[in-house]
Formats: sequence, C-alpha cells, structure tokens
Amino acid sequence: MHKKLTLFLGLLILLCPSFGLQAQEKMTLEHAIQLALVHDPRIDEKEAFVRKAQGLLQEAEGSEGFRFSVDSFLAIANGVDGGFYSGGDDSCSGDCKPRDDLYDLNDGLSLWGGLTFSIVKPLATFGRLENYQEAAQNNIVIKQQDVTLQKDETGLQVVKAYYGYLAARDGRLLLEDTRGRLVGAIELVQGWLDEGSGNASQSDLFALQSGLGLIDNFLAEARGLELIAMAGLKLLTGREEEIIELADRRLSPVSLPAESLDEWIELARQYRVEFKQVSAGLTARRALVEATRAEEKPIVFAGVAGSAAYAPGRDTLDNPYVNDPFNHAAMSPIIGMRWQWEQGAHPARVVQAQADLDALVHKASYARLGIPFQVREQYFTMQAKHQAIASMRSSSKAARRWMISAYSDFEAGLEEADKIINALQVYALSYAEYLRAVNDFNNHVSKLRSVSGVFQ
Repeated sequence: MHKKLTLFLGLLILLCPSFGLQAQEKMTLEHAIQLALVHDPRIDEKEAFVRKAQGLLQEAEGSEGFRFSVDSFLAIANGVDGGFYSGGDDSCSGDCKPRDDLYDLNDGLSLWGGLTFSIVKPLATFGRLENYQEAAQNNIVIKQQDVTLQKDETGLQVVKAYYGYLAARDGRLLLEDTRGRLVGAIELVQGWLDEGSGNASQSDLFALQSGLGLIDNFLAEARGLELIAMAGLKLLTGREEEIIELADRRLSPVSLPAESLDEWIELARQYRVEFKQVSAGLTARRALVEATRAEEKPIVFAGVAGSAAYAPGRDTLDNPYVNDPFNHAAMSPIIGMRWQWEQGAHPARVVQAQADLDALVHKASYARLGIPFQVREQYFTMQAKHQAIASMRSSSKAARRWMISAYSDFEAGLEEADKIINALQVYALSYAEYLRAVNDFNNHVSKLRSVSGVFQ
C-alpha cells in the first residue's frame, strides 16, 4: 500500500508541470501585451532610431579627438641623371643655363611614390562641438520616448483586438442561441400547418423565416469580426501559426478607475512622454541654433603634418630653394586655424534653425493645453460608457425575459409570430449594445491610462 501511494504521488508530481503548461496556454490580456511588445517590429524600428541617435552623439564626441589624414600614390615619372644645369652638370662657373629637358625621355622612366599625412586635434571650436553634443544627447531622449509611444500604441492595439474578439464571440453565441429559438419556432409552426392544428398561419411561417434570414446575416458578420479580431491578436503577439485560447470566458467590464479627473491630469503632466520630448527637443534646438551661429567662428587646431616622395630613377635635387616633388621628406609640428565663412548662406542657416526652435516652442504650448484635454475627453467618455453598461445590462435582462415569455406564449398558441420576432430582435439588439458598451468602456479605460502616461 505504501509503495502504491508513493507511486501515485510521484506520477502526480510529474503531471503537475504538464497541467501548468496547459493552464499557460490560455492567454491573458497582460500576457498578450507582453508578447506583442517583444514581437512587434515597429518597436524594433524605433529602437534602431535610438541607436542611430546614440551614434550621432558618438560622432559629436569623437570630433573632439585626433583627426588623421593620409594620402598616398604610386605613379610613373621620367628618369633624370645628372645635376641642375644644362648637360647634367652639378655646378657652373661660366655662362650656363638650367636644364630644359623636362619632357625628354633620354634617361628612361622611373617609378614615383608619394605620401602626405597630418594628425591634428581641435583645440578650440568656440562652442560648435559642445552644442552639437548637447543636441545629440537630447535627441537620444526624444528617440527613447518614441519607443515608449510605440509600445503604448502596440498595447492599445492588443487591448482592442483582445476585447474585440470577446465581444464578437459573445455576440456570435447570442445570435446562435437566438437562431436556435427561431429554428424551433419555425419547426413548431411547420408542424402545426402540416397537422392543421394550432392558430398559426402561413404568414407566421414566412415571418419567422424572414427573421431567420436576418439572424443568419448578423451571424455571418459576427463570425467575420471574430475571425478578424483573432487574426489581429495573432499578428500582434507573433502566434500566427498557433491556436490561441483566451483566459476570459466572456466579455466583462473592467473595474472603474477610482482616480478623479484632476488626478488623471496631474498624472499626465508627470508621465506623458510628450512633455519629456518637448523639453528635450527645446534644449536640442537651442543647442543647434548656437552651434549654427558658431559655424561662423574659426577652429584652432594643433598636430603634426608631413610629406614624402621617392623616385628611384631620378637623381635627388637637394637645393633648399627648390622643392623636389619627386624625392623629398618633410615633417613638422603645426598649429593652425581654419575659418570658413559663407556671407550669404550662413545667416540663412541661422534663421532656419531659429524658426525650427520657434515652431517647437509653439508646439510645447499646444501640448500643455492639448494633453489635459485628451485626458478630459477620455475620462468623460469612460464615465459615459460606464453608465451605458448599467443601463444596457438592465435592458438586455428585461429583453431576455420578454423573449422567453413571448416564446413560451407562442408555443402555447397565445402569441403571434411577429411578437416573438420583435422580442428576439429587441433582445439581440440590446445585448449587442451591451457588449459594445463593455468593449468601448474597456478600451477607453486603457486609452485613459495611455493619455495619462501610465498605461505601461
């Protein structure tokens, strides 16, 4: 007996992980959102822009370092034997002339290799690099907030697909139940007509059949919406090839948030990423304006520069007053200044940068006004939908009682067919409006969190 109990407990322990896996297959809304945040390539796109912005900062910071320039070549030149004077003499004591056989090939050809290089480091840019670095740093903040905005958008799309599927599925089940009752009524009327009993007429049968056609039409639409919502959910979560079962058995309203309107607005002022983006954008734009103004100032630099050339088929000319481009070597530490100024174009660039800054200032002013309005819009809409849920719940319950009562009276021969059709229609419409109100309410709760900056 003890061995059997031990074996049973061992099997139970082994089976528990599989039970856990089966339970995990049912997808909750939170799980769906997390899957979408990992899978959505649009988020990856925004994160790539963050890396690009980080690269711009690295470029701006790297511009303060050493700058290397190297040019080299390999060519062919005519060969030269002898000295500087006519006939190849190295010196001259009488009436002699410099050589003039530059283009003669009497001495053959020679390889010619050359190298010029410089290693310099900026010493002063008068605010140019510093402002570009500040602009690049704030640009990273802007791009990072774009990632947050995309995550919010993805999460809201998951919410829409998740609750949309539940609403469509519950609507389909409602219509299937209604269709079953209509089919039963049609079979009942058909039996009465065949037997010649009851109070039903041929017009009652036609009325019920027309109602069945309408129900089938609505049922087809509900099935289509259900499939579309599930397809969207699979696309967002990256589970296109899997069968998804939702954890929620039916659509139900989420809890009404307890925060007041003023509290939601205060949350938006604290957490909305647009405020952070505008602040970073203003700082970046001001830095760019200053950097553009600094373009008219020089850059002071120091470093080392040199050049060398060698042509083995040419004799070396060592006269210090005559530069020999074919055979020489030179190197020296340097300190210099580069100044580029475009009198007509540079002021125009400053004007453009200042205009971009002014536009961003106006955008910031609108954000301070527009974002609280977005919160108010979602808050009042959410409250209205919450009230609609209560009224439509009462309406759909009363309509269901009417439908059941009318159907029972019809079976007893106390009601005509058009009465049951009206009852079924009102029930279907009231319950469909209830599902719509719940779906809208749940979505508006998520949107309120989003416009307040606390969705994720």
